[in-house]
Amino acid sequence: MTTKYDTLISFVEEIKERNYSTAASLMILHNDEVVLEYYNGTSGNHPGSMPISEVSQFHVASARKSYLGLAVAFALYDGKIKSLDEYAQVYFNEYDKDILGNTTLRHLVTHSHGIDDNHNVIFREFEPGTSWSYRGIGVIMITQLINKLYSKPFTELLKERVFIPLGLNETAWRTENHENLVRVIVNQNEDAVLPIGTSNSGLEGNLFVSTRDFAKWGYLHLKKGNINGKQIVPKEVIETATSIQNPVYKDKTLPENGLFWYVQKMPREKSEMGERVPTGSYQILGNTGATILVIPNQNVVVAKMYNKKYNYEGKEKNYLYYLREFSNLVADTFSH
Repeated sequence: MTTKYDTLISFVEEIKERNYSTAASLMILHNDEVVLEYYNGTSGNHPGSMPISEVSQFHVASARKSYLGLAVAFALYDGKIKSLDEYAQVYFNEYDKDILGNTTLRHLVTHSHGIDDNHNVIFREFEPGTSWSYRGIGVIMITQLINKLYSKPFTELLKERVFIPLGLNETAWRTENHENLVRVIVNQNEDAVLPIGTSNSGLEGNLFVSTRDFAKWGYLHLKKGNINGKQIVPKEVIETATSIQNPVYKDKTLPENGLFWYVQKMPREKSEMGERVPTGSYQILGNTGATILVIPNQNVVVAKMYNKKYNYEGKEKNYLYYLREFSNLVADTFSH
């Protein structure tokens, strides 16, 4: 029997095989209902790997930025940060002030800061606000800041304010092995690895999330923090995180961001969302292929998972093509 989701499932499976993932999952919520829940593959490439299921927890890599983004929005709401336009050097004494220059918190959370590091040597690529480049140092700096402002890891802040009230029991920065964790393939010719960390500070990329919890996280944002009549997160906090926050770029091909989320205003050539995705949509991606796409205009949340690092890299079409095409297919599916 064919369904309206067959094209999406086929696309997910094509990328799984093309990219040497051993696992793929897809969950779609539409009009507040789960309309698709799909799992296929195994939790690694070693003999005896468990089949994945609804309890499998995937390594979401830098999709963790969406969690950090919400913590930044909380810090603004709580008055711990006065404005995104405060200069970074006010908060970061440990960094060279000459290199930070006029970098603001806004630049750090929208990938427009222009700072990079090479073996702990910090240098400037471009002047803040003049261009866009994803660099991990911005994520690290904001993590350090939020942890300092709250005198505890932002992961604990989210656990108290969001995860427990929302029932996200399969979302955690893992420091120990667990039978439900999906291993990550770095090289298809080598054994998959389990990238657990040494702490839950949020400074390491050790966040594992089940597909269901990932979809719930997206749904929390779609519903502006109100789940079943209960305002778990203030509406203003969600809106701050998912509305465009970046400076205005002269280069109109550059992607636009909220608090780390990619946000669609007008289609952008270098955006992760395709040209057919409606205005107001937003997305987050990790380099294992973990993706959340939220399309408020269509009342849709999509959570997609893989377990291959550097997802889509090195293929005849670059990773942006596949991301954009998938988001376009989702938009097409719900356009009628």
